[in-house]
Amino acid sequence: MSEPMSQTKNTKRAVVLLSGGLDSATTLAMAREQGFECYALSFDYGQRHISELQASEAVAKSLGAVEHKTLKLDLRAIGGSALTDDAIEVPEEGVGDDIPVTYVPARNTVFLSLALGWAEVLGAMDIFIGANAVDYSGYPDCRPAFIEAFENLANLATKAGAEGEHFSIHAPLIHMTKAEIIQTGTELGVDYAITLSCYQADDAGHACGVCDSCRLRAAGFESAGVADPTLYRV
Repeated sequence: MSEPMSQTKNTKRAVVLLSGGLDSATTLAMAREQGFECYALSFDYGQRHISELQASEAVAKSLGAVEHKTLKLDLRAIGGSALTDDAIEVPEEGVGDDIPVTYVPARNTVFLSLALGWAEVLGAMDIFIGANAVDYSGYPDCRPAFIEAFENLANLATKAGAEGEHFSIHAPLIHMTKAEIIQTGTELGVDYAITLSCYQADDAGHACGVCDSCRLRAAGFESAGVADPTLYRV
């Protein structure tokens, strides 16, 4: 159980949102490289690819997170996404120009809000999220304007902010291509074999290979010139 803590001069703490996927694993590695003590935060929100939570545990351990929490939410109660509503099929025809049905309404807003709460308890003024706006996602809550707006909110809506502290929301991948992300993570020692990006992975963590996330991941490894370690369903 976390207790309120204040940072010392030689300690920097950060809360890092960790899904268990390629992007969030790289983000955790980058935060660690910058000298932060990392507190990883994952969510069991009713996603159909629940095996990503096993991946997040493995990634947190592999990359030396000081603590890893998994909070349970019920976003299936509102639905509206292929990831939280079994009646909506995960698309397998490739990415398009519209916001995809895999967008989960308000997900990053909710996740960042809870990360902000934990950060305030920890005395951590830095929060990291693996949002990316270069390779197609189509998600409005992965745009630089959203990150900037949430940082402003964080400093208005908290006791720490009201008392003169400043929260920073870091999205270090936001202008990187998938290939650049993979190259960076490889240099930082990320074991991508333990990550999971698939929207409809099975309980054993095998990826489908055909959903949008799998397609972008595979293309990223190919473009980066790095062998794809993903385990696919036969």
